[in-house]
Amino acid sequence: MLNGIWLSFFLVSFAAALWQWLGMGDAEVFSRLVASLFDMARLSVEIILVLVGTMTLWLGFLAIAEKAGLIRLLARVLDPLFSRLMPEVPSGHPALGHISMNFAANILGLDNAATPIGIKAMHSLQSLNPSTTTASNAQILFLVLNASSLTLLPVTIFMYRAQQGAAEPTSVFLPILLATCASSLVGLLSVALMQRLKLWHPVVLAYLLGGALALGLLLAALAGMSAQALAATSSLVGNLTLFGIVIAFLVIGALRKVNVYDTFIEGAKEGFSFTISLLPYLVAMLVAVGALRASGVLDAGLDGVRWAVAGMGWDARFIDALPTAFIKPLSGSGARAMMIETMDTFGVDSFAGLLAATFQGSTETTFYVIAVYFGAVGITRIRHGLGCALLADVAGMLTAIGVCYWFFG
Repeated sequence: MLNGIWLSFFLVSFAAALWQWLGMGDAEVFSRLVASLFDMARLSVEIILVLVGTMTLWLGFLAIAEKAGLIRLLARVLDPLFSRLMPEVPSGHPALGHISMNFAANILGLDNAATPIGIKAMHSLQSLNPSTTTASNAQILFLVLNASSLTLLPVTIFMYRAQQGAAEPTSVFLPILLATCASSLVGLLSVALMQRLKLWHPVVLAYLLGGALALGLLLAALAGMSAQALAATSSLVGNLTLFGIVIAFLVIGALRKVNVYDTFIEGAKEGFSFTISLLPYLVAMLVAVGALRASGVLDAGLDGVRWAVAGMGWDARFIDALPTAFIKPLSGSGARAMMIETMDTFGVDSFAGLLAATFQGSTETTFYVIAVYFGAVGITRIRHGLGCALLADVAGMLTAIGVCYWFFG
């Protein structure tokens, strides 16, 4: 499936470029296409250079956590849930600990920490996979939940809004929270349907209802805070948790007689080799996305949506923010650029600016996640993984539109 999607990006881009040249007289379209190939290849290298550092750092700390037995402890905590959601993963397997740490990092909005931990989790799951090229059920569930981007503390979105001069940078906190919860729920339900998972099992229901109760209590605690207090709390909790995890790894490792320095170096070496192996997959995906954008296909799609909405007499204000939604599954940096451009064009506190920020925080960059996570273990046949992930994206985006009309009129 990934092969067909990748090829279609180039063919659609070429067809659109031919039309612009022959039908509209735009002789520069092919120069933009070629320039986008080199630009995306350069961007891929820049991303890898940043990822080398974060991957090396976090896999070093993860190596300490593994030797100290923390991964096994987390696995035991999550074992009752994932033994039913991922029945092919043996009880107490280290993959469960890696998965739990990845989810914790995503929930707190710690993207730099989540990616290397997620790749480590995918490697652990691949050790149980009987196929070297076809994704297992457990890998698909893990990928879809990552692509749905369940985030409780979208600190980076607050930062971008503050940089653009927003009166209340955290005003999108609750809309993002509701949209990302909808995305994750639809992602889980779609995978459960495809894999015939028994979500009504009492143990699974206990975990899900417990999570829902915790979310409700969090919302109740945060609802009464001012925008300034909420921003300060979000930043403090995220940073304190991140550094607290590092200190916990080091202290517990030292107490259990682990040579923390040597263990860190061993894990860091592994992180460097992991990251370099991702470059071909990242280049392949980003150059295809760049061609699609440079060909004008996305702009044409936006005009089509605007025409359809106007014909039905609906409120069309959401269309100005759709470029962020369209590009988010394809390119994180592109979606970020579109969000900032929308804020700059229409105003950071305009409806379009608020909705673009909500889009940015409601889902993950699906094709990037697929390229990095599956590429790291050599998976080429992704089965129903892409369909479920895109369904979660659509749910998150539709919810984002609805809650922004609700919150911001």
